[in-house]
Amino acid sequence: MRPPWWPSWSLGHADSAWGRVAIVFTLLVGAVSFAGSGVTFAKLQELMTTRPVVFPGLPVAMSVVLLAAVAAGVAVVLGGSLSLAVLLLVLGLGAGILLVLPVGGADVPIVISLLNAFTGLAVAASGLVLGNVLLVVAGTLVGASGTILTRAMAAAMGRSVAGILFGAFRGGSTAGSTAVSERPVRSSSPEDVAVLLGYAQRVIIVPGYGLAVAQGQHTAAELALALEARGIEVDFAIHPVAGRMPGHMNVLLAEANVPYESLKEMGEINPEFKTTDVALVVGANDVVNPAAKTSSGSPIYGMPILEVSEARQVVFLKRSMRPGFAGIENDLLYEPQTSLLFGDAKESLAQVLGAVKAL
Repeated sequence: MRPPWWPSWSLGHADSAWGRVAIVFTLLVGAVSFAGSGVTFAKLQELMTTRPVVFPGLPVAMSVVLLAAVAAGVAVVLGGSLSLAVLLLVLGLGAGILLVLPVGGADVPIVISLLNAFTGLAVAASGLVLGNVLLVVAGTLVGASGTILTRAMAAAMGRSVAGILFGAFRGGSTAGSTAVSERPVRSSSPEDVAVLLGYAQRVIIVPGYGLAVAQGQHTAAELALALEARGIEVDFAIHPVAGRMPGHMNVLLAEANVPYESLKEMGEINPEFKTTDVALVVGANDVVNPAAKTSSGSPIYGMPILEVSEARQVVFLKRSMRPGFAGIENDLLYEPQTSLLFGDAKESLAQVLGAVKAL
């Protein structure tokens, strides 16, 4: 039975003007979300370059495609044929590709959240056409939560959503050079890192996407327990966009039974780095890069970061010297108080854990 507040055109009257508007909206937004998600997947999986893809005339091409999509949508609403609807779908796919191509580096996860919000709106519109209350409610919730999440992630990056989508046109993307510096770094063995950790009084572990990829959260939790058994104070520093979205690290560490009180957000933990003996950075890079504060020309300048550089000793667990997802070097890697342990995050943590237990 139709609820009394439900619009009458939506139940069995999808061929009405308002019904066709909802269909056009669903086709266009759904196509943009689908194509954009495909591009972001390719970027995240490094099937294509993670840098912004910008070519001469891209803004013009995007404008033409969007205007053509709007025109096709109006024609469909006014009683256009199926071929016009197919054209609208193709234009929507093109718009999705052109929208995401200029986005690079650490901005990609934020665009994923925005596309997720788009899919929710498309589902809600389809629910109106089909007269399905569940689709409308679910789609509205997905759209609202995706919008809130997008704004939260953009704020955590110190950027606007418009700057994220169109920043590459004026050189404001978070993707920098992918070149690797040949400056020397100080590398360590698991035993060296274990000695630093085992005889510290205060340790802060900074998890990042590398920890998630390696599925090393349980080993990190075991290491924290082993250090606490030696009377060492251990906390985990959580950056809002560490990983792929806000809460990613919280969920991973909660799965490993890390106590909630040990998970400290950026604003709470930053003042404590000054009194920290060792900061252990596991698979993170951009969220601890001092260039966000010191280099006005850096693509991530202005992004709030974890103040890892203020710790007495910093240890990075990294696979290689490749830059982070933003594609820029981290000068902290070359500082005298920094040492690096190369390898898979889970395997490196396991080796450090074994060495700590052997102390």
